[in-house]
Amino acid sequence: MKALGILAVSAVLISLAGCGSDDGAAAAPDSAALSVVATTPEVADFVRNIGGDDVTVTQIIKPNVDPHEYEPTPADIKAIGEAKVVVKNGVGLESWLDQTIASAGFKGTVVDSSQGVTLREGGHEEEGEEHAEGEEHAEGEEHDPHIWHDPRNAKIMVTNIEKALAAADPEDADAYATNLTSYSAKLDKLDADNEAAFAKLPAADRKLVTNHDAFGYYVARYKLEFVGSVIPSLDTSAELSAQQLTDLVAKIKATGTKAIFTESSLPPKSAEAIAKQAGVQVIGGEDALYGDSLGEQGTPTGTYLGAEEHNTKVIVDALAG
Repeated sequence: MKALGILAVSAVLISLAGCGSDDGAAAAPDSAALSVVATTPEVADFVRNIGGDDVTVTQIIKPNVDPHEYEPTPADIKAIGEAKVVVKNGVGLESWLDQTIASAGFKGTVVDSSQGVTLREGGHEEEGEEHAEGEEHAEGEEHDPHIWHDPRNAKIMVTNIEKALAAADPEDADAYATNLTSYSAKLDKLDADNEAAFAKLPAADRKLVTNHDAFGYYVARYKLEFVGSVIPSLDTSAELSAQQLTDLVAKIKATGTKAIFTESSLPPKSAEAIAKQAGVQVIGGEDALYGDSLGEQGTPTGTYLGAEEHNTKVIVDALAG
């Protein structure tokens, strides 16, 4: 169905000739700057931090939009067709992208920021294998695409981005390298701060229930216990069966889990219902976690660093209570 949608919107691209994007996601045009399209809010934020004033970034997926169910628009295809570089999260998160690139007639560089990240299998029990340069996933193989929730993976992602920007724009390579050094230090600090925050929380209290299975890398990095998710899947298309719902409620009670955390890009109703049955608090509203997205640009959670700091503070505060 998504492929049909992409073909349909590409057919009307001619009507967009000469029209700019009106979503405010792209920076003001600068003929001297490198034109980059980034798929997700996280990847777009990485590109802005590494590229600085030497790039203009068009962000495809807007804040608080579910990337698993995204459908590209004519404006997306137009932006990709005009870009020099396209940066994606990878690991199958952007299932719509290849066809969109083909429809756009894009001839530039596609950057898979996940290259070199050690991928997790589709679940919490197994660790995946390193996703080597140019490696293709086996047919039917599913890996967890939420790689950015481990800041060590984010460092790999921004390094891949820096290399691609420098290759596309050698004149500004020194600036990109300087920005990478500065931002990598901030990622190291984020990681250390997260570790310090969880070190104050007894291991018995480090139990996590979320809207969907988006925090596998985070759970592994900070030694949490993943009790379950309202949507039993890495993406957001699945639903709990009646038996799974009953089992999740029972597991929450049996493990002494203190809270269910909703996510900013998903409706909270199911989480609220399960929390009520389990007799635990539901964390949502302004305290909802950023599982698939970031906050609005210009807000404290509108950056990767801000969203991850928010997630850790909310989780620690709720579980400590």
